[in-house]
Amino acid sequence: MVYRKKKYSYLISTDRRKLKSAFICENLQAMYWGQDLSTEEIMNSVNNSRAYGLYHQNKQIGFAKVLSDYARFAYLSDVFIAEEYRGKGLSVFLLKGILEDPVLADVKKWMLATRDAHGLYKKVGFTKLLNPNSFMQLKKG
Repeated sequence: MVYRKKKYSYLISTDRRKLKSAFICENLQAMYWGQDLSTEEIMNSVNNSRAYGLYHQNKQIGFAKVLSDYARFAYLSDVFIAEEYRGKGLSVFLLKGILEDPVLADVKKWMLATRDAHGLYKKVGFTKLLNPNSFMQLKKG
């Protein structure tokens, strides 16, 4: 099911045909969390997730993806807005649009990781972990 949300001349869409892989890869590889990712790794992760493009007059200007079982858990990642479009409230628009996606409406537990955007995510309801000691990770390679 393709999800669409519009605000003025901006559009959020899960239509994979609209995604611009070069735009996504170039921007993610410029971010601190994506510098070590190959184009193949990025596109594999995009293809295996619920991907959201943000567009202004049919030009892709943002991206985010959600990994989910569509029932209990969702992990939000790779959220970005092209530099020339930052400061216009588009990150909040994108995040609220994702959280309102009917496909993910039943998901109660959402997670994300950020080094420096806590204030942004607080605007849409994210908080610090209540019990961080109960979480673990496994890093390979």
